[in-house]
Amino acid sequence: MLIQGYDMLESPLGWVLLFFVGTVTGTLSGLLGIGGGLLMVPILTLFGLPLVQATATSLIGVLLSALSGSVQNLRTRSLNWRISGLLALFGVFTAQVGAWLGDRLPDAWLALAFAALLLFTIYLMNLRRQLQQREASSLNHPAVAPASPVPAPVPAPTLSLQLPSIAGIGLLAGVLSGLFGVGGGVVMVPLQTLFLNETIKSAVRTSLGAIVPIAISGLAQHAWNGNVLWIPGLCLGLGGIFGAQVGTRLLPKLSDGTVNQLFRLFLIALAVYMAIRGVQGLQR
Repeated sequence: MLIQGYDMLESPLGWVLLFFVGTVTGTLSGLLGIGGGLLMVPILTLFGLPLVQATATSLIGVLLSALSGSVQNLRTRSLNWRISGLLALFGVFTAQVGAWLGDRLPDAWLALAFAALLLFTIYLMNLRRQLQQREASSLNHPAVAPASPVPAPVPAPTLSLQLPSIAGIGLLAGVLSGLFGVGGGVVMVPLQTLFLNETIKSAVRTSLGAIVPIAISGLAQHAWNGNVLWIPGLCLGLGGIFGAQVGTRLLPKLSDGTVNQLFRLFLIALAVYMAIRGVQGLQR
């Protein structure tokens, strides 16, 4: 059954418009290090798509962006593929669960849950910023060397000791990816920093690598359910890749505080829109 906006999204004019949307969301993602799915999904619903179809279609953009970044990280040998692979190993299973749930939850409840995720993202942005400031402070002001005798250094946690934390982070990221069409990096990065003792930059690279198989898993389940609009999704994804390059180049020229404040306001506006959509759906 055709839905409102479907014909437009399947037309050349709609493809150009979606490429532009992808470019804008990719630029914002490059500026702030947050996956474009958080922005693509609400915007796609403005075209009249049901939320589950917007979620499924946005995963194409999430996959292409993560794949592009991960290839670059592999070339520079800056990707911790062991942790990334373990995160993905757990996430691919729950991505199936998230996609399965998304296909069965009423649109109204899914919209309200997405609004809550957008607001939670603001908290996670603040947490990530605090972690970055703490990391920078520790580098600029290293601890004073203790007087002798020097205590024995504390060994770094082994991968086996980190496994429960890795499993929990991967499982959560998979559910979010399949259910909401987001990469999950906005949640993964702070958790990896807190529980795996990774630096922010390392956590970003590791989560990006894990997102590739997680997004493939969720996309496969959504495709099986018939929710994916392939050509519109590719247009979004290609625009997102281009926009991410623009955003990373603009980042040094803009005030960090101003960009973050504007983006928070944008997330709040999207959350209000999704909440209104959900409440209206409940009233029908």
